[in-house]
Amino acid sequence: MQLLWLLLPLLPLAYSNPANNTEDLLWGAYRPNLYFGLRPRLPQSLMTGLIWFGTQNFQSIGKARHACDQSDGLDSYTWTHFDARQGGVQIIQDSQNNVKITTELLKVPGGSHGGSWAARIKGEPIDPLHPSRISTVFYFGLEGLGGMDMITDESENGIDGPVEFSGSTPDLDDFTIRIVDAPDNVAVTDGPHSDDFEERLGKTHITGLRLPPGQIWTAKDHIIQNIVTHASPLAEKYRSAGQAPDPSFLLQLSDDILTASNLFAVQKSFDGEFQFDVFFESASAHQELDASTIDQGIAAIVASFDNRFEDTFPVPSSYAADDVASLTSFSKAITSNLFGGIGYFYGTSIIDKGFAYEWDQDDEVDDDDEGEKGARLTEPRALLTATPSRSFFPRGFYWDEGFHLLHIGAWDTELSLEILKDWIKLIDDNGWVAREQILGEEARSRVPAQFQTQVPTFANPPTLTMAVTAIINQFNAAHDGPSAADLGMDYGMGGQVPLASIPDSGATLDRAAAQSLLREMYQPLKQHYEWFRRTQRGQIKQYGRKARSRTEGYRWRGRSEAHVLTSGMDDYPRGLPHAGELHLDLISWMGFFSRTMKDFAKFIGEEEDAESFGEIERAIINNIDDLHWDEENEMYCDVGIDSDDDSTHICHAGYLSLFPFMLSLLPSDSPHLGPILDMLRDPEQLWSEFGIRSLSKSHPEFGQGENYWRGPIWVQMNYMVLGALHNTYVREEGPFQERAREIYEELRKNVVDNVFEEYQRTGYVWEQYDALTGEGRRSHPFTGWTSLVTLSKLSLLHLL
Repeated sequence: MQLLWLLLPLLPLAYSNPANNTEDLLWGAYRPNLYFGLRPRLPQSLMTGLIWFGTQNFQSIGKARHACDQSDGLDSYTWTHFDARQGGVQIIQDSQNNVKITTELLKVPGGSHGGSWAARIKGEPIDPLHPSRISTVFYFGLEGLGGMDMITDESENGIDGPVEFSGSTPDLDDFTIRIVDAPDNVAVTDGPHSDDFEERLGKTHITGLRLPPGQIWTAKDHIIQNIVTHASPLAEKYRSAGQAPDPSFLLQLSDDILTASNLFAVQKSFDGEFQFDVFFESASAHQELDASTIDQGIAAIVASFDNRFEDTFPVPSSYAADDVASLTSFSKAITSNLFGGIGYFYGTSIIDKGFAYEWDQDDEVDDDDEGEKGARLTEPRALLTATPSRSFFPRGFYWDEGFHLLHIGAWDTELSLEILKDWIKLIDDNGWVAREQILGEEARSRVPAQFQTQVPTFANPPTLTMAVTAIINQFNAAHDGPSAADLGMDYGMGGQVPLASIPDSGATLDRAAAQSLLREMYQPLKQHYEWFRRTQRGQIKQYGRKARSRTEGYRWRGRSEAHVLTSGMDDYPRGLPHAGELHLDLISWMGFFSRTMKDFAKFIGEEEDAESFGEIERAIINNIDDLHWDEENEMYCDVGIDSDDDSTHICHAGYLSLFPFMLSLLPSDSPHLGPILDMLRDPEQLWSEFGIRSLSKSHPEFGQGENYWRGPIWVQMNYMVLGALHNTYVREEGPFQERAREIYEELRKNVVDNVFEEYQRTGYVWEQYDALTGEGRRSHPFTGWTSLVTLSKLSLLHLL
């Protein structure tokens, strides 16, 4: 056993080899919507969760912590170290209950069913001068085939010592679960009426419940109800007494175990510091875990993670940081939270094939099931995906996932491939994939009803292709010597996806193996590309528009009067809805998509396809200038239809205006580049000391209405700006090369410093940042694409 821990620091090197299988990815913190929830990547299997509440009063149980929720008001919760293959450490600060909780997860390889794992939950007072009385409930429930039994003898007054369970499922085979207290734990044993409860004090309390199929995700409701039901008659007994018993005496599980229980809950109550361990042991591994396993294993994980992080995501000497150690810790935390936000989802989704807005109703629709109109449930699907925000968006988002995979792939290429393959499996026979993956009742419970239904004519920015190009670039970098892929920012937008090198990752994979891994993704992705060109095409000839290509114009379907949710920039100002609109961001995305498919086709030897994609790319780039450049305003604009039914430019200076530049579709010697850089750097328009604003400060709608994309600063958009500057306009000779370099250096520091400073001030990374003050806004923690600041600080290494 000692040898395993001596070898643990070497595991990242072995794990980065794509030739390895993915058994070590079976288990994980794949319930990211919970503060601490584990499950395997299996559709119906074992799921665990942690609940806690304070026992300083009787009201705290009404605010029991379980699912990540901004309304809980936690000071922070952050994985400080996390590797998807090994485990990690999370720190939760809950000052309302005066407790700092640390959760540790250690994955132990072995056997033939995904290995074993150990978890440690420990707590200490935030303020040691005040009481910290906490009750924890660790539960595990089983969906699908199989069963569980309690091995430890039941007792109506609770259990002293460890508690053990056994179970078996077709996929996990036989296993045991043990929950073991640390020796120094202390419970509340004194107080009014303590003699009446003497036999139950300081013990572990349990319940076994039988939930209907598909309902394990509702475990918290049933567990809290069990505690309240047990406590109510006891509380009534003391209602007329001068003093009530201590809450921890009453708020206990019932110690009843129902026959054929598929949900077990184990409750412990503490006074002050506490610690307990949970051991899941796969019978096929033939190894018994104990506290020393966690002691040594977590120490090894932390040391290994720290060493590897310094190699993979260093703070370059060129970056002027006042506190390198704090900046590094911050980068580790947001990277760890991205990995800790990866979830496994399984279930049905809701689609409506017949829905269309008035201005979309003349479109030809892919529909093999003409009789199936209205919202309906699909067949269950499975998805491994990162999530934008554990508290607010704990599900898969197409628009976000491409950015997530850039960061994930920089650390673990094979994991990014696993996630990418799952997304590509979702592409249907027509080439469509839903922009939000709301799979199953648990996921739907966190989404307002009006947003649950997905429509098969609605698109989203095709960011998944970023990950494909990143993997190709990483492979090429490993074989051709240092490149932008090694050094921080090359994802195929003229070279823009940040990929820091992973020790021995690409170098162990020959071209044939890489081609084999990607070839199976090629046809579905090509079909997806063709779906975009077929269903999102715009009108050119109908309005006498002059363009070199008569086919390459595009319009987002599914927009409403006030929003273009499909674009990802929901309330960004647009023209009036009309079938004759042409959208600048979409044609730019299609230029990027065409370039990506060209490079993809070349990599796997599909030369004819590569030539065809290249022709489309050139036609799109020409049409961006022909259709979307407005000479008077000196910016790229949407195209709309005026009251005389004539084509006209709809110009709103902001992120939209930058798309041909951000996606590196604009040549370095283009005369249009100068006005774009002027707009970008103008403090009265887009520039701020915190990052690039989404809408010009001088725009009449700046900061108005919902103010979602009408000024606030978004990190992923700033990241795209940085990528374009770094990989194209700084690197390539042209009249604006030096100006691009100056903007790049200043912008990179502005963005990274502001996100870092707000994290230090608030304890969180945010969805967006205020356009005037730089303060974090809306969802938090938002360690999806906001975590890209870790990569942004790396990108100029080879230029300095």
